[in-house]
Formats: sequence, C-alpha cells, structure tokens
Amino acid sequence: MQNSFTFKNAQISYSDQGKGTTVVLIHGFLENSKMWKKITPELIKRNRVITIDLLGHGKSDCLGYVHSMGLFAETIEGVLKHLRIRKYILVGHSLGGYISLAFAKMNPSKIKGLCLLNSTSNNDSEERKNLRKRANEMVQNNFEAMVKMSVSNLFHQDNLLKFKDEIEVVKNEALQTSVQGYIAANEGMKNRVNESQFLKECSFKKIIIIGEKDPILDYQTLLLEAKYTNSEFVVFPDGHMSHIENASELITVLKEFIKSC
Repeated sequence: MQNSFTFKNAQISYSDQGKGTTVVLIHGFLENSKMWKKITPELIKRNRVITIDLLGHGKSDCLGYVHSMGLFAETIEGVLKHLRIRKYILVGHSLGGYISLAFAKMNPSKIKGLCLLNSTSNNDSEERKNLRKRANEMVQNNFEAMVKMSVSNLFHQDNLLKFKDEIEVVKNEALQTSVQGYIAANEGMKNRVNESQFLKECSFKKIIIIGEKDPILDYQTLLLEAKYTNSEFVVFPDGHMSHIENASELITVLKEFIKSC
C-alpha cells in the first residue's frame, strides 16, 4: 500500500513493508517504485523494505525544474526520519544509485550497505551532458516519442523481443512522469559530481552490479571503478535493466548482499 509524506510542500509517495533489516529501494530515471514489483515480495520475507517514488516520478510531486542529487537525497532522508528508521541498506538503480551516493555522503554512519545497480559513482562525460541538454529541449515537443525511445535504449538489443511485454509496461509507467519531472531529473544528473573517491573511502559494505552489455554504462569502465573503489562487483550478461533482464539472479545477489551487511 502506498503512503504519502509531505516534503517542502510536495507530496512524496512511499511504501513500507515487512520486518527485519531495513532495505531502501531507490528507482531510476523515468521509473517509479513499481519497478521493484518482482524484487520486493522476495525481500520482505526477511527484511523491512521501503520503496519511494522520487520527486517528479510516480505519484510524487516536483520541486522546481532542477532536482539535484542532494535534493532527491533530502527527500529520502525526510521519509526515513518520518518512519524513525536509523540504519539501512540502500539499493539504487541507475539514477537511484547517484542519489544513494549523495544520501550516503549526508548520512555515512546510518548506512549498513550500498548497492549500485546498473549505476556508477562517476559523473557525466561532456558528451553525456550534451545529450541530456538536447533531450530536455526535445522532450518539450516530443515527450511520448522521447520517453519510448529512452526506455527501449536501456535494454540490450537481443532482449527487445524477449521482453516485449515487460518493455511496454515500463514505457507506460515512464509516460506517467511529467515533462517537468523529466527535465528536473535530467538537469540534476547532468550537474552531479564524481563520487568515486567518497565511495572508495566508505567503510560500509558496497557492491556494484554491472550489465556486460549495458548500452548506457561502459562495462570495462565499471570494472575499473569497482576495483578502484574497493567494491564487490557482480556481472550479469545483459543490459541496463537487470531487474527485468536478470531478475532471478538479481534477487539472489541482493539477498546475499543484505545478509552480509
């Protein structure tokens, strides 16, 4: 069941299920807490699982036209303070990983473990920043086409037919994001800082889950990042959407990681 929390006059939607170690699941760009629908039922068997719709996504409101990683993190902090939860494991997919790092930097003593799922501690390259700038211009006139293309580009090409039905669901959920939410998140991602040094120095457990054929994040670069930051890493054979393309394997990895924290 979805609940609501007010943060700076914005309504933030979240769910709170299960008992045990608290695990906070943070979705990615153009996603919402429904992305965890295969993961949550497995994790709540032994854990308390919090899912949150990020600003401008799902049922949560926007706060202006720039949602920085810090602002996203403050929102999550507000929900967890509201629930009076003091220690937790963070699992962030893509954008959710960037936010997890910003949150961990604000609250290092409260983190038991951090999982970057198809995500990175590195900032955007100049090329990526230009792509985001162009996308924010195009989305104002061609929102539906841009969103559908963005979603398709997250999967490994060989999986487009295999996961055709799942991709349609992802597209429909993505279209629930407002134009303002799209632009604000993209601006925040474009301006985020490199957190690899912070991740390296963190004392809590950390893991990076990598898609070998991820069309968004370079496989070899992520391997080097995992080694540099002293992070455990797991490689799946597919793309950027491991919660769909490698769901059962992901559940196994997350259970083991949570148990080890």
